[in-house]
Amino acid sequence: MNLHLELCIPKLKDYWYEQKIQSDPDTMSYNAGWDVSYEGYHYDTGCIDFPKEKWKDTYDKRLKENKFFAYLKDTSINEYIGYINYNYNKNENKYYCGILIEAKYRGKGYSKIGLKLLCDYAKKHGIKELYDDFEADRKGIETFEKLDFKIIKKYKSKRFNKEIEIIVVKKVL
Repeated sequence: MNLHLELCIPKLKDYWYEQKIQSDPDTMSYNAGWDVSYEGYHYDTGCIDFPKEKWKDTYDKRLKENKFFAYLKDTSINEYIGYINYNYNKNENKYYCGILIEAKYRGKGYSKIGLKLLCDYAKKHGIKELYDDFEADRKGIETFEKLDFKIIKKYKSKRFNKEIEIIVVKKVL
């Protein structure tokens, strides 16, 4: 398969895509079962409500707080396939990144390309390191390792009220 990904910084009118994937239980299943108090979060599915009336506030907040957020578009099929982001965590003095690939596009190599695009963009914009954290048994760890993210920490958390191991990964850009 020949993948041609590009970053698309969404305009407000494009937020329909974010709404679409955040309401898809297959795509958001990784996000289910966490003990969080986030408005619109659905514990059982991991979905997050993102009604149109919240789009402008989210858009403005991302601009104001200098949070990088972009859709990944496969230009060979002219479709969005997911999104990437990074933002600054003031409490930890670190930039955390994220990647979300729509369920129907997983397992096709998009994550590796998308994560590489994210790292390249962050480096170009003066970011020196990126971090992420997720379950130690998550399938996607290989993607991070292939791009030279290193496990720097492990800790325990709870998902669906069961203790699980979380890893923190770091990449020096």
